[in-house]
Amino acid sequence: MERAEFNDGIFRDAVTEELPGDHAPYSGAPNGGVKSAISLFSGGGGLDIGIEGAGFRTLACIEKDANACETLEYNQSRYFGHAKVINASVTDVDVKALMRQLGLRKGELDLLFGGPPCQTFSQIGKKDGLGDERGRLLFAMVDYAKALMPKAIIIENVKGLKSARGVDGTPGGVVLDLTKQLEKLGYTVSSKILDSSLFGVAQKRQRLFIVAIKREFGTFEFPAPTVDKQHVTTVGDVLNALPSHVRKGMEPLHENHIDVTPDGDIRRISYVAEGLHLAKMADAPPEIKGKLGPKDTTKFLRLSRTKASNTLRCGEIFFHPLEDRYLTPREYMRIHGFPDDYVLRGPIRGRSGTVKNLDQHRLVANSVPPAVGRAVGLAVLSQITR
Repeated sequence: MERAEFNDGIFRDAVTEELPGDHAPYSGAPNGGVKSAISLFSGGGGLDIGIEGAGFRTLACIEKDANACETLEYNQSRYFGHAKVINASVTDVDVKALMRQLGLRKGELDLLFGGPPCQTFSQIGKKDGLGDERGRLLFAMVDYAKALMPKAIIIENVKGLKSARGVDGTPGGVVLDLTKQLEKLGYTVSSKILDSSLFGVAQKRQRLFIVAIKREFGTFEFPAPTVDKQHVTTVGDVLNALPSHVRKGMEPLHENHIDVTPDGDIRRISYVAEGLHLAKMADAPPEIKGKLGPKDTTKFLRLSRTKASNTLRCGEIFFHPLEDRYLTPREYMRIHGFPDDYVLRGPIRGRSGTVKNLDQHRLVANSVPPAVGRAVGLAVLSQITR
């Protein structure tokens, strides 16, 4: 299906007259069959893979980034094949028009899920919070919930959101305001910080999950970890099957397994021992270390094969445990838990073309590890089908 064919008529500036008569409902939603879902801020599809793996059928994925949409569409033969990919900001879509085109009545949708832009709430970046337009996109989840009234809502964000100040400056005010708005709609709201490494992902990634369930289904119970801290999946476990030596300028044997290391960075990388970071290396000359200080523990970090990775990030790509190079997009995907048959589309280097703007790495780092999404999705499915 052509993307534009579905998009016609769903935007706020389009004519969206109410269609006469009844609309055919989504066949799985009302009668307890396959459970329906809509994805907002879909990104590269990590959370979407997990939700579909839990047993939901995604009807629509709304995402502003063109490369992310191309990725979603490219993988549709194997994942979320029933979803309509809509390349637009969630605020530009007329939700009622979308419902008509999907054949959904209010209250029929089983799950609304998404991870709104998190940079403004990140503890790493600036805490602009609600003063930034991206921060206010969090409450677009409430706008969609009002129109759709799904049985459940999943929101994922950085753990810094938990303490983010509201409009009155109160710490934690953003989550409190979000909770109050969802409670007014008839939901019970639960939140918890989940560590991806405790769900089989080779990455110590802590993220806040907010789950709202219609009151008739009780209070949501978060899934228990699937592994303990002593038996986490390591970087070595997930990179072992990939060829570590990747030559530049050649077609990769594995999709997205491409070396993107600038020649000028190789010398710097060579000074860093496995499991350590550049600021820690006493033998690195001043011109290599630059202005790095003792607190720069994640900058120029070489991963260890025997541990889970630090949280994958967009602006700083970690070094391969053994090779003097940055991790490839496929290695990022392995650490994040993407399936090997899932392919990222779009340029390796985006925007400025520097290592800070590696577009495929960004799609991975901004996404939810599929295994965590699946665990939360399964818990939601169990709750709403009791």
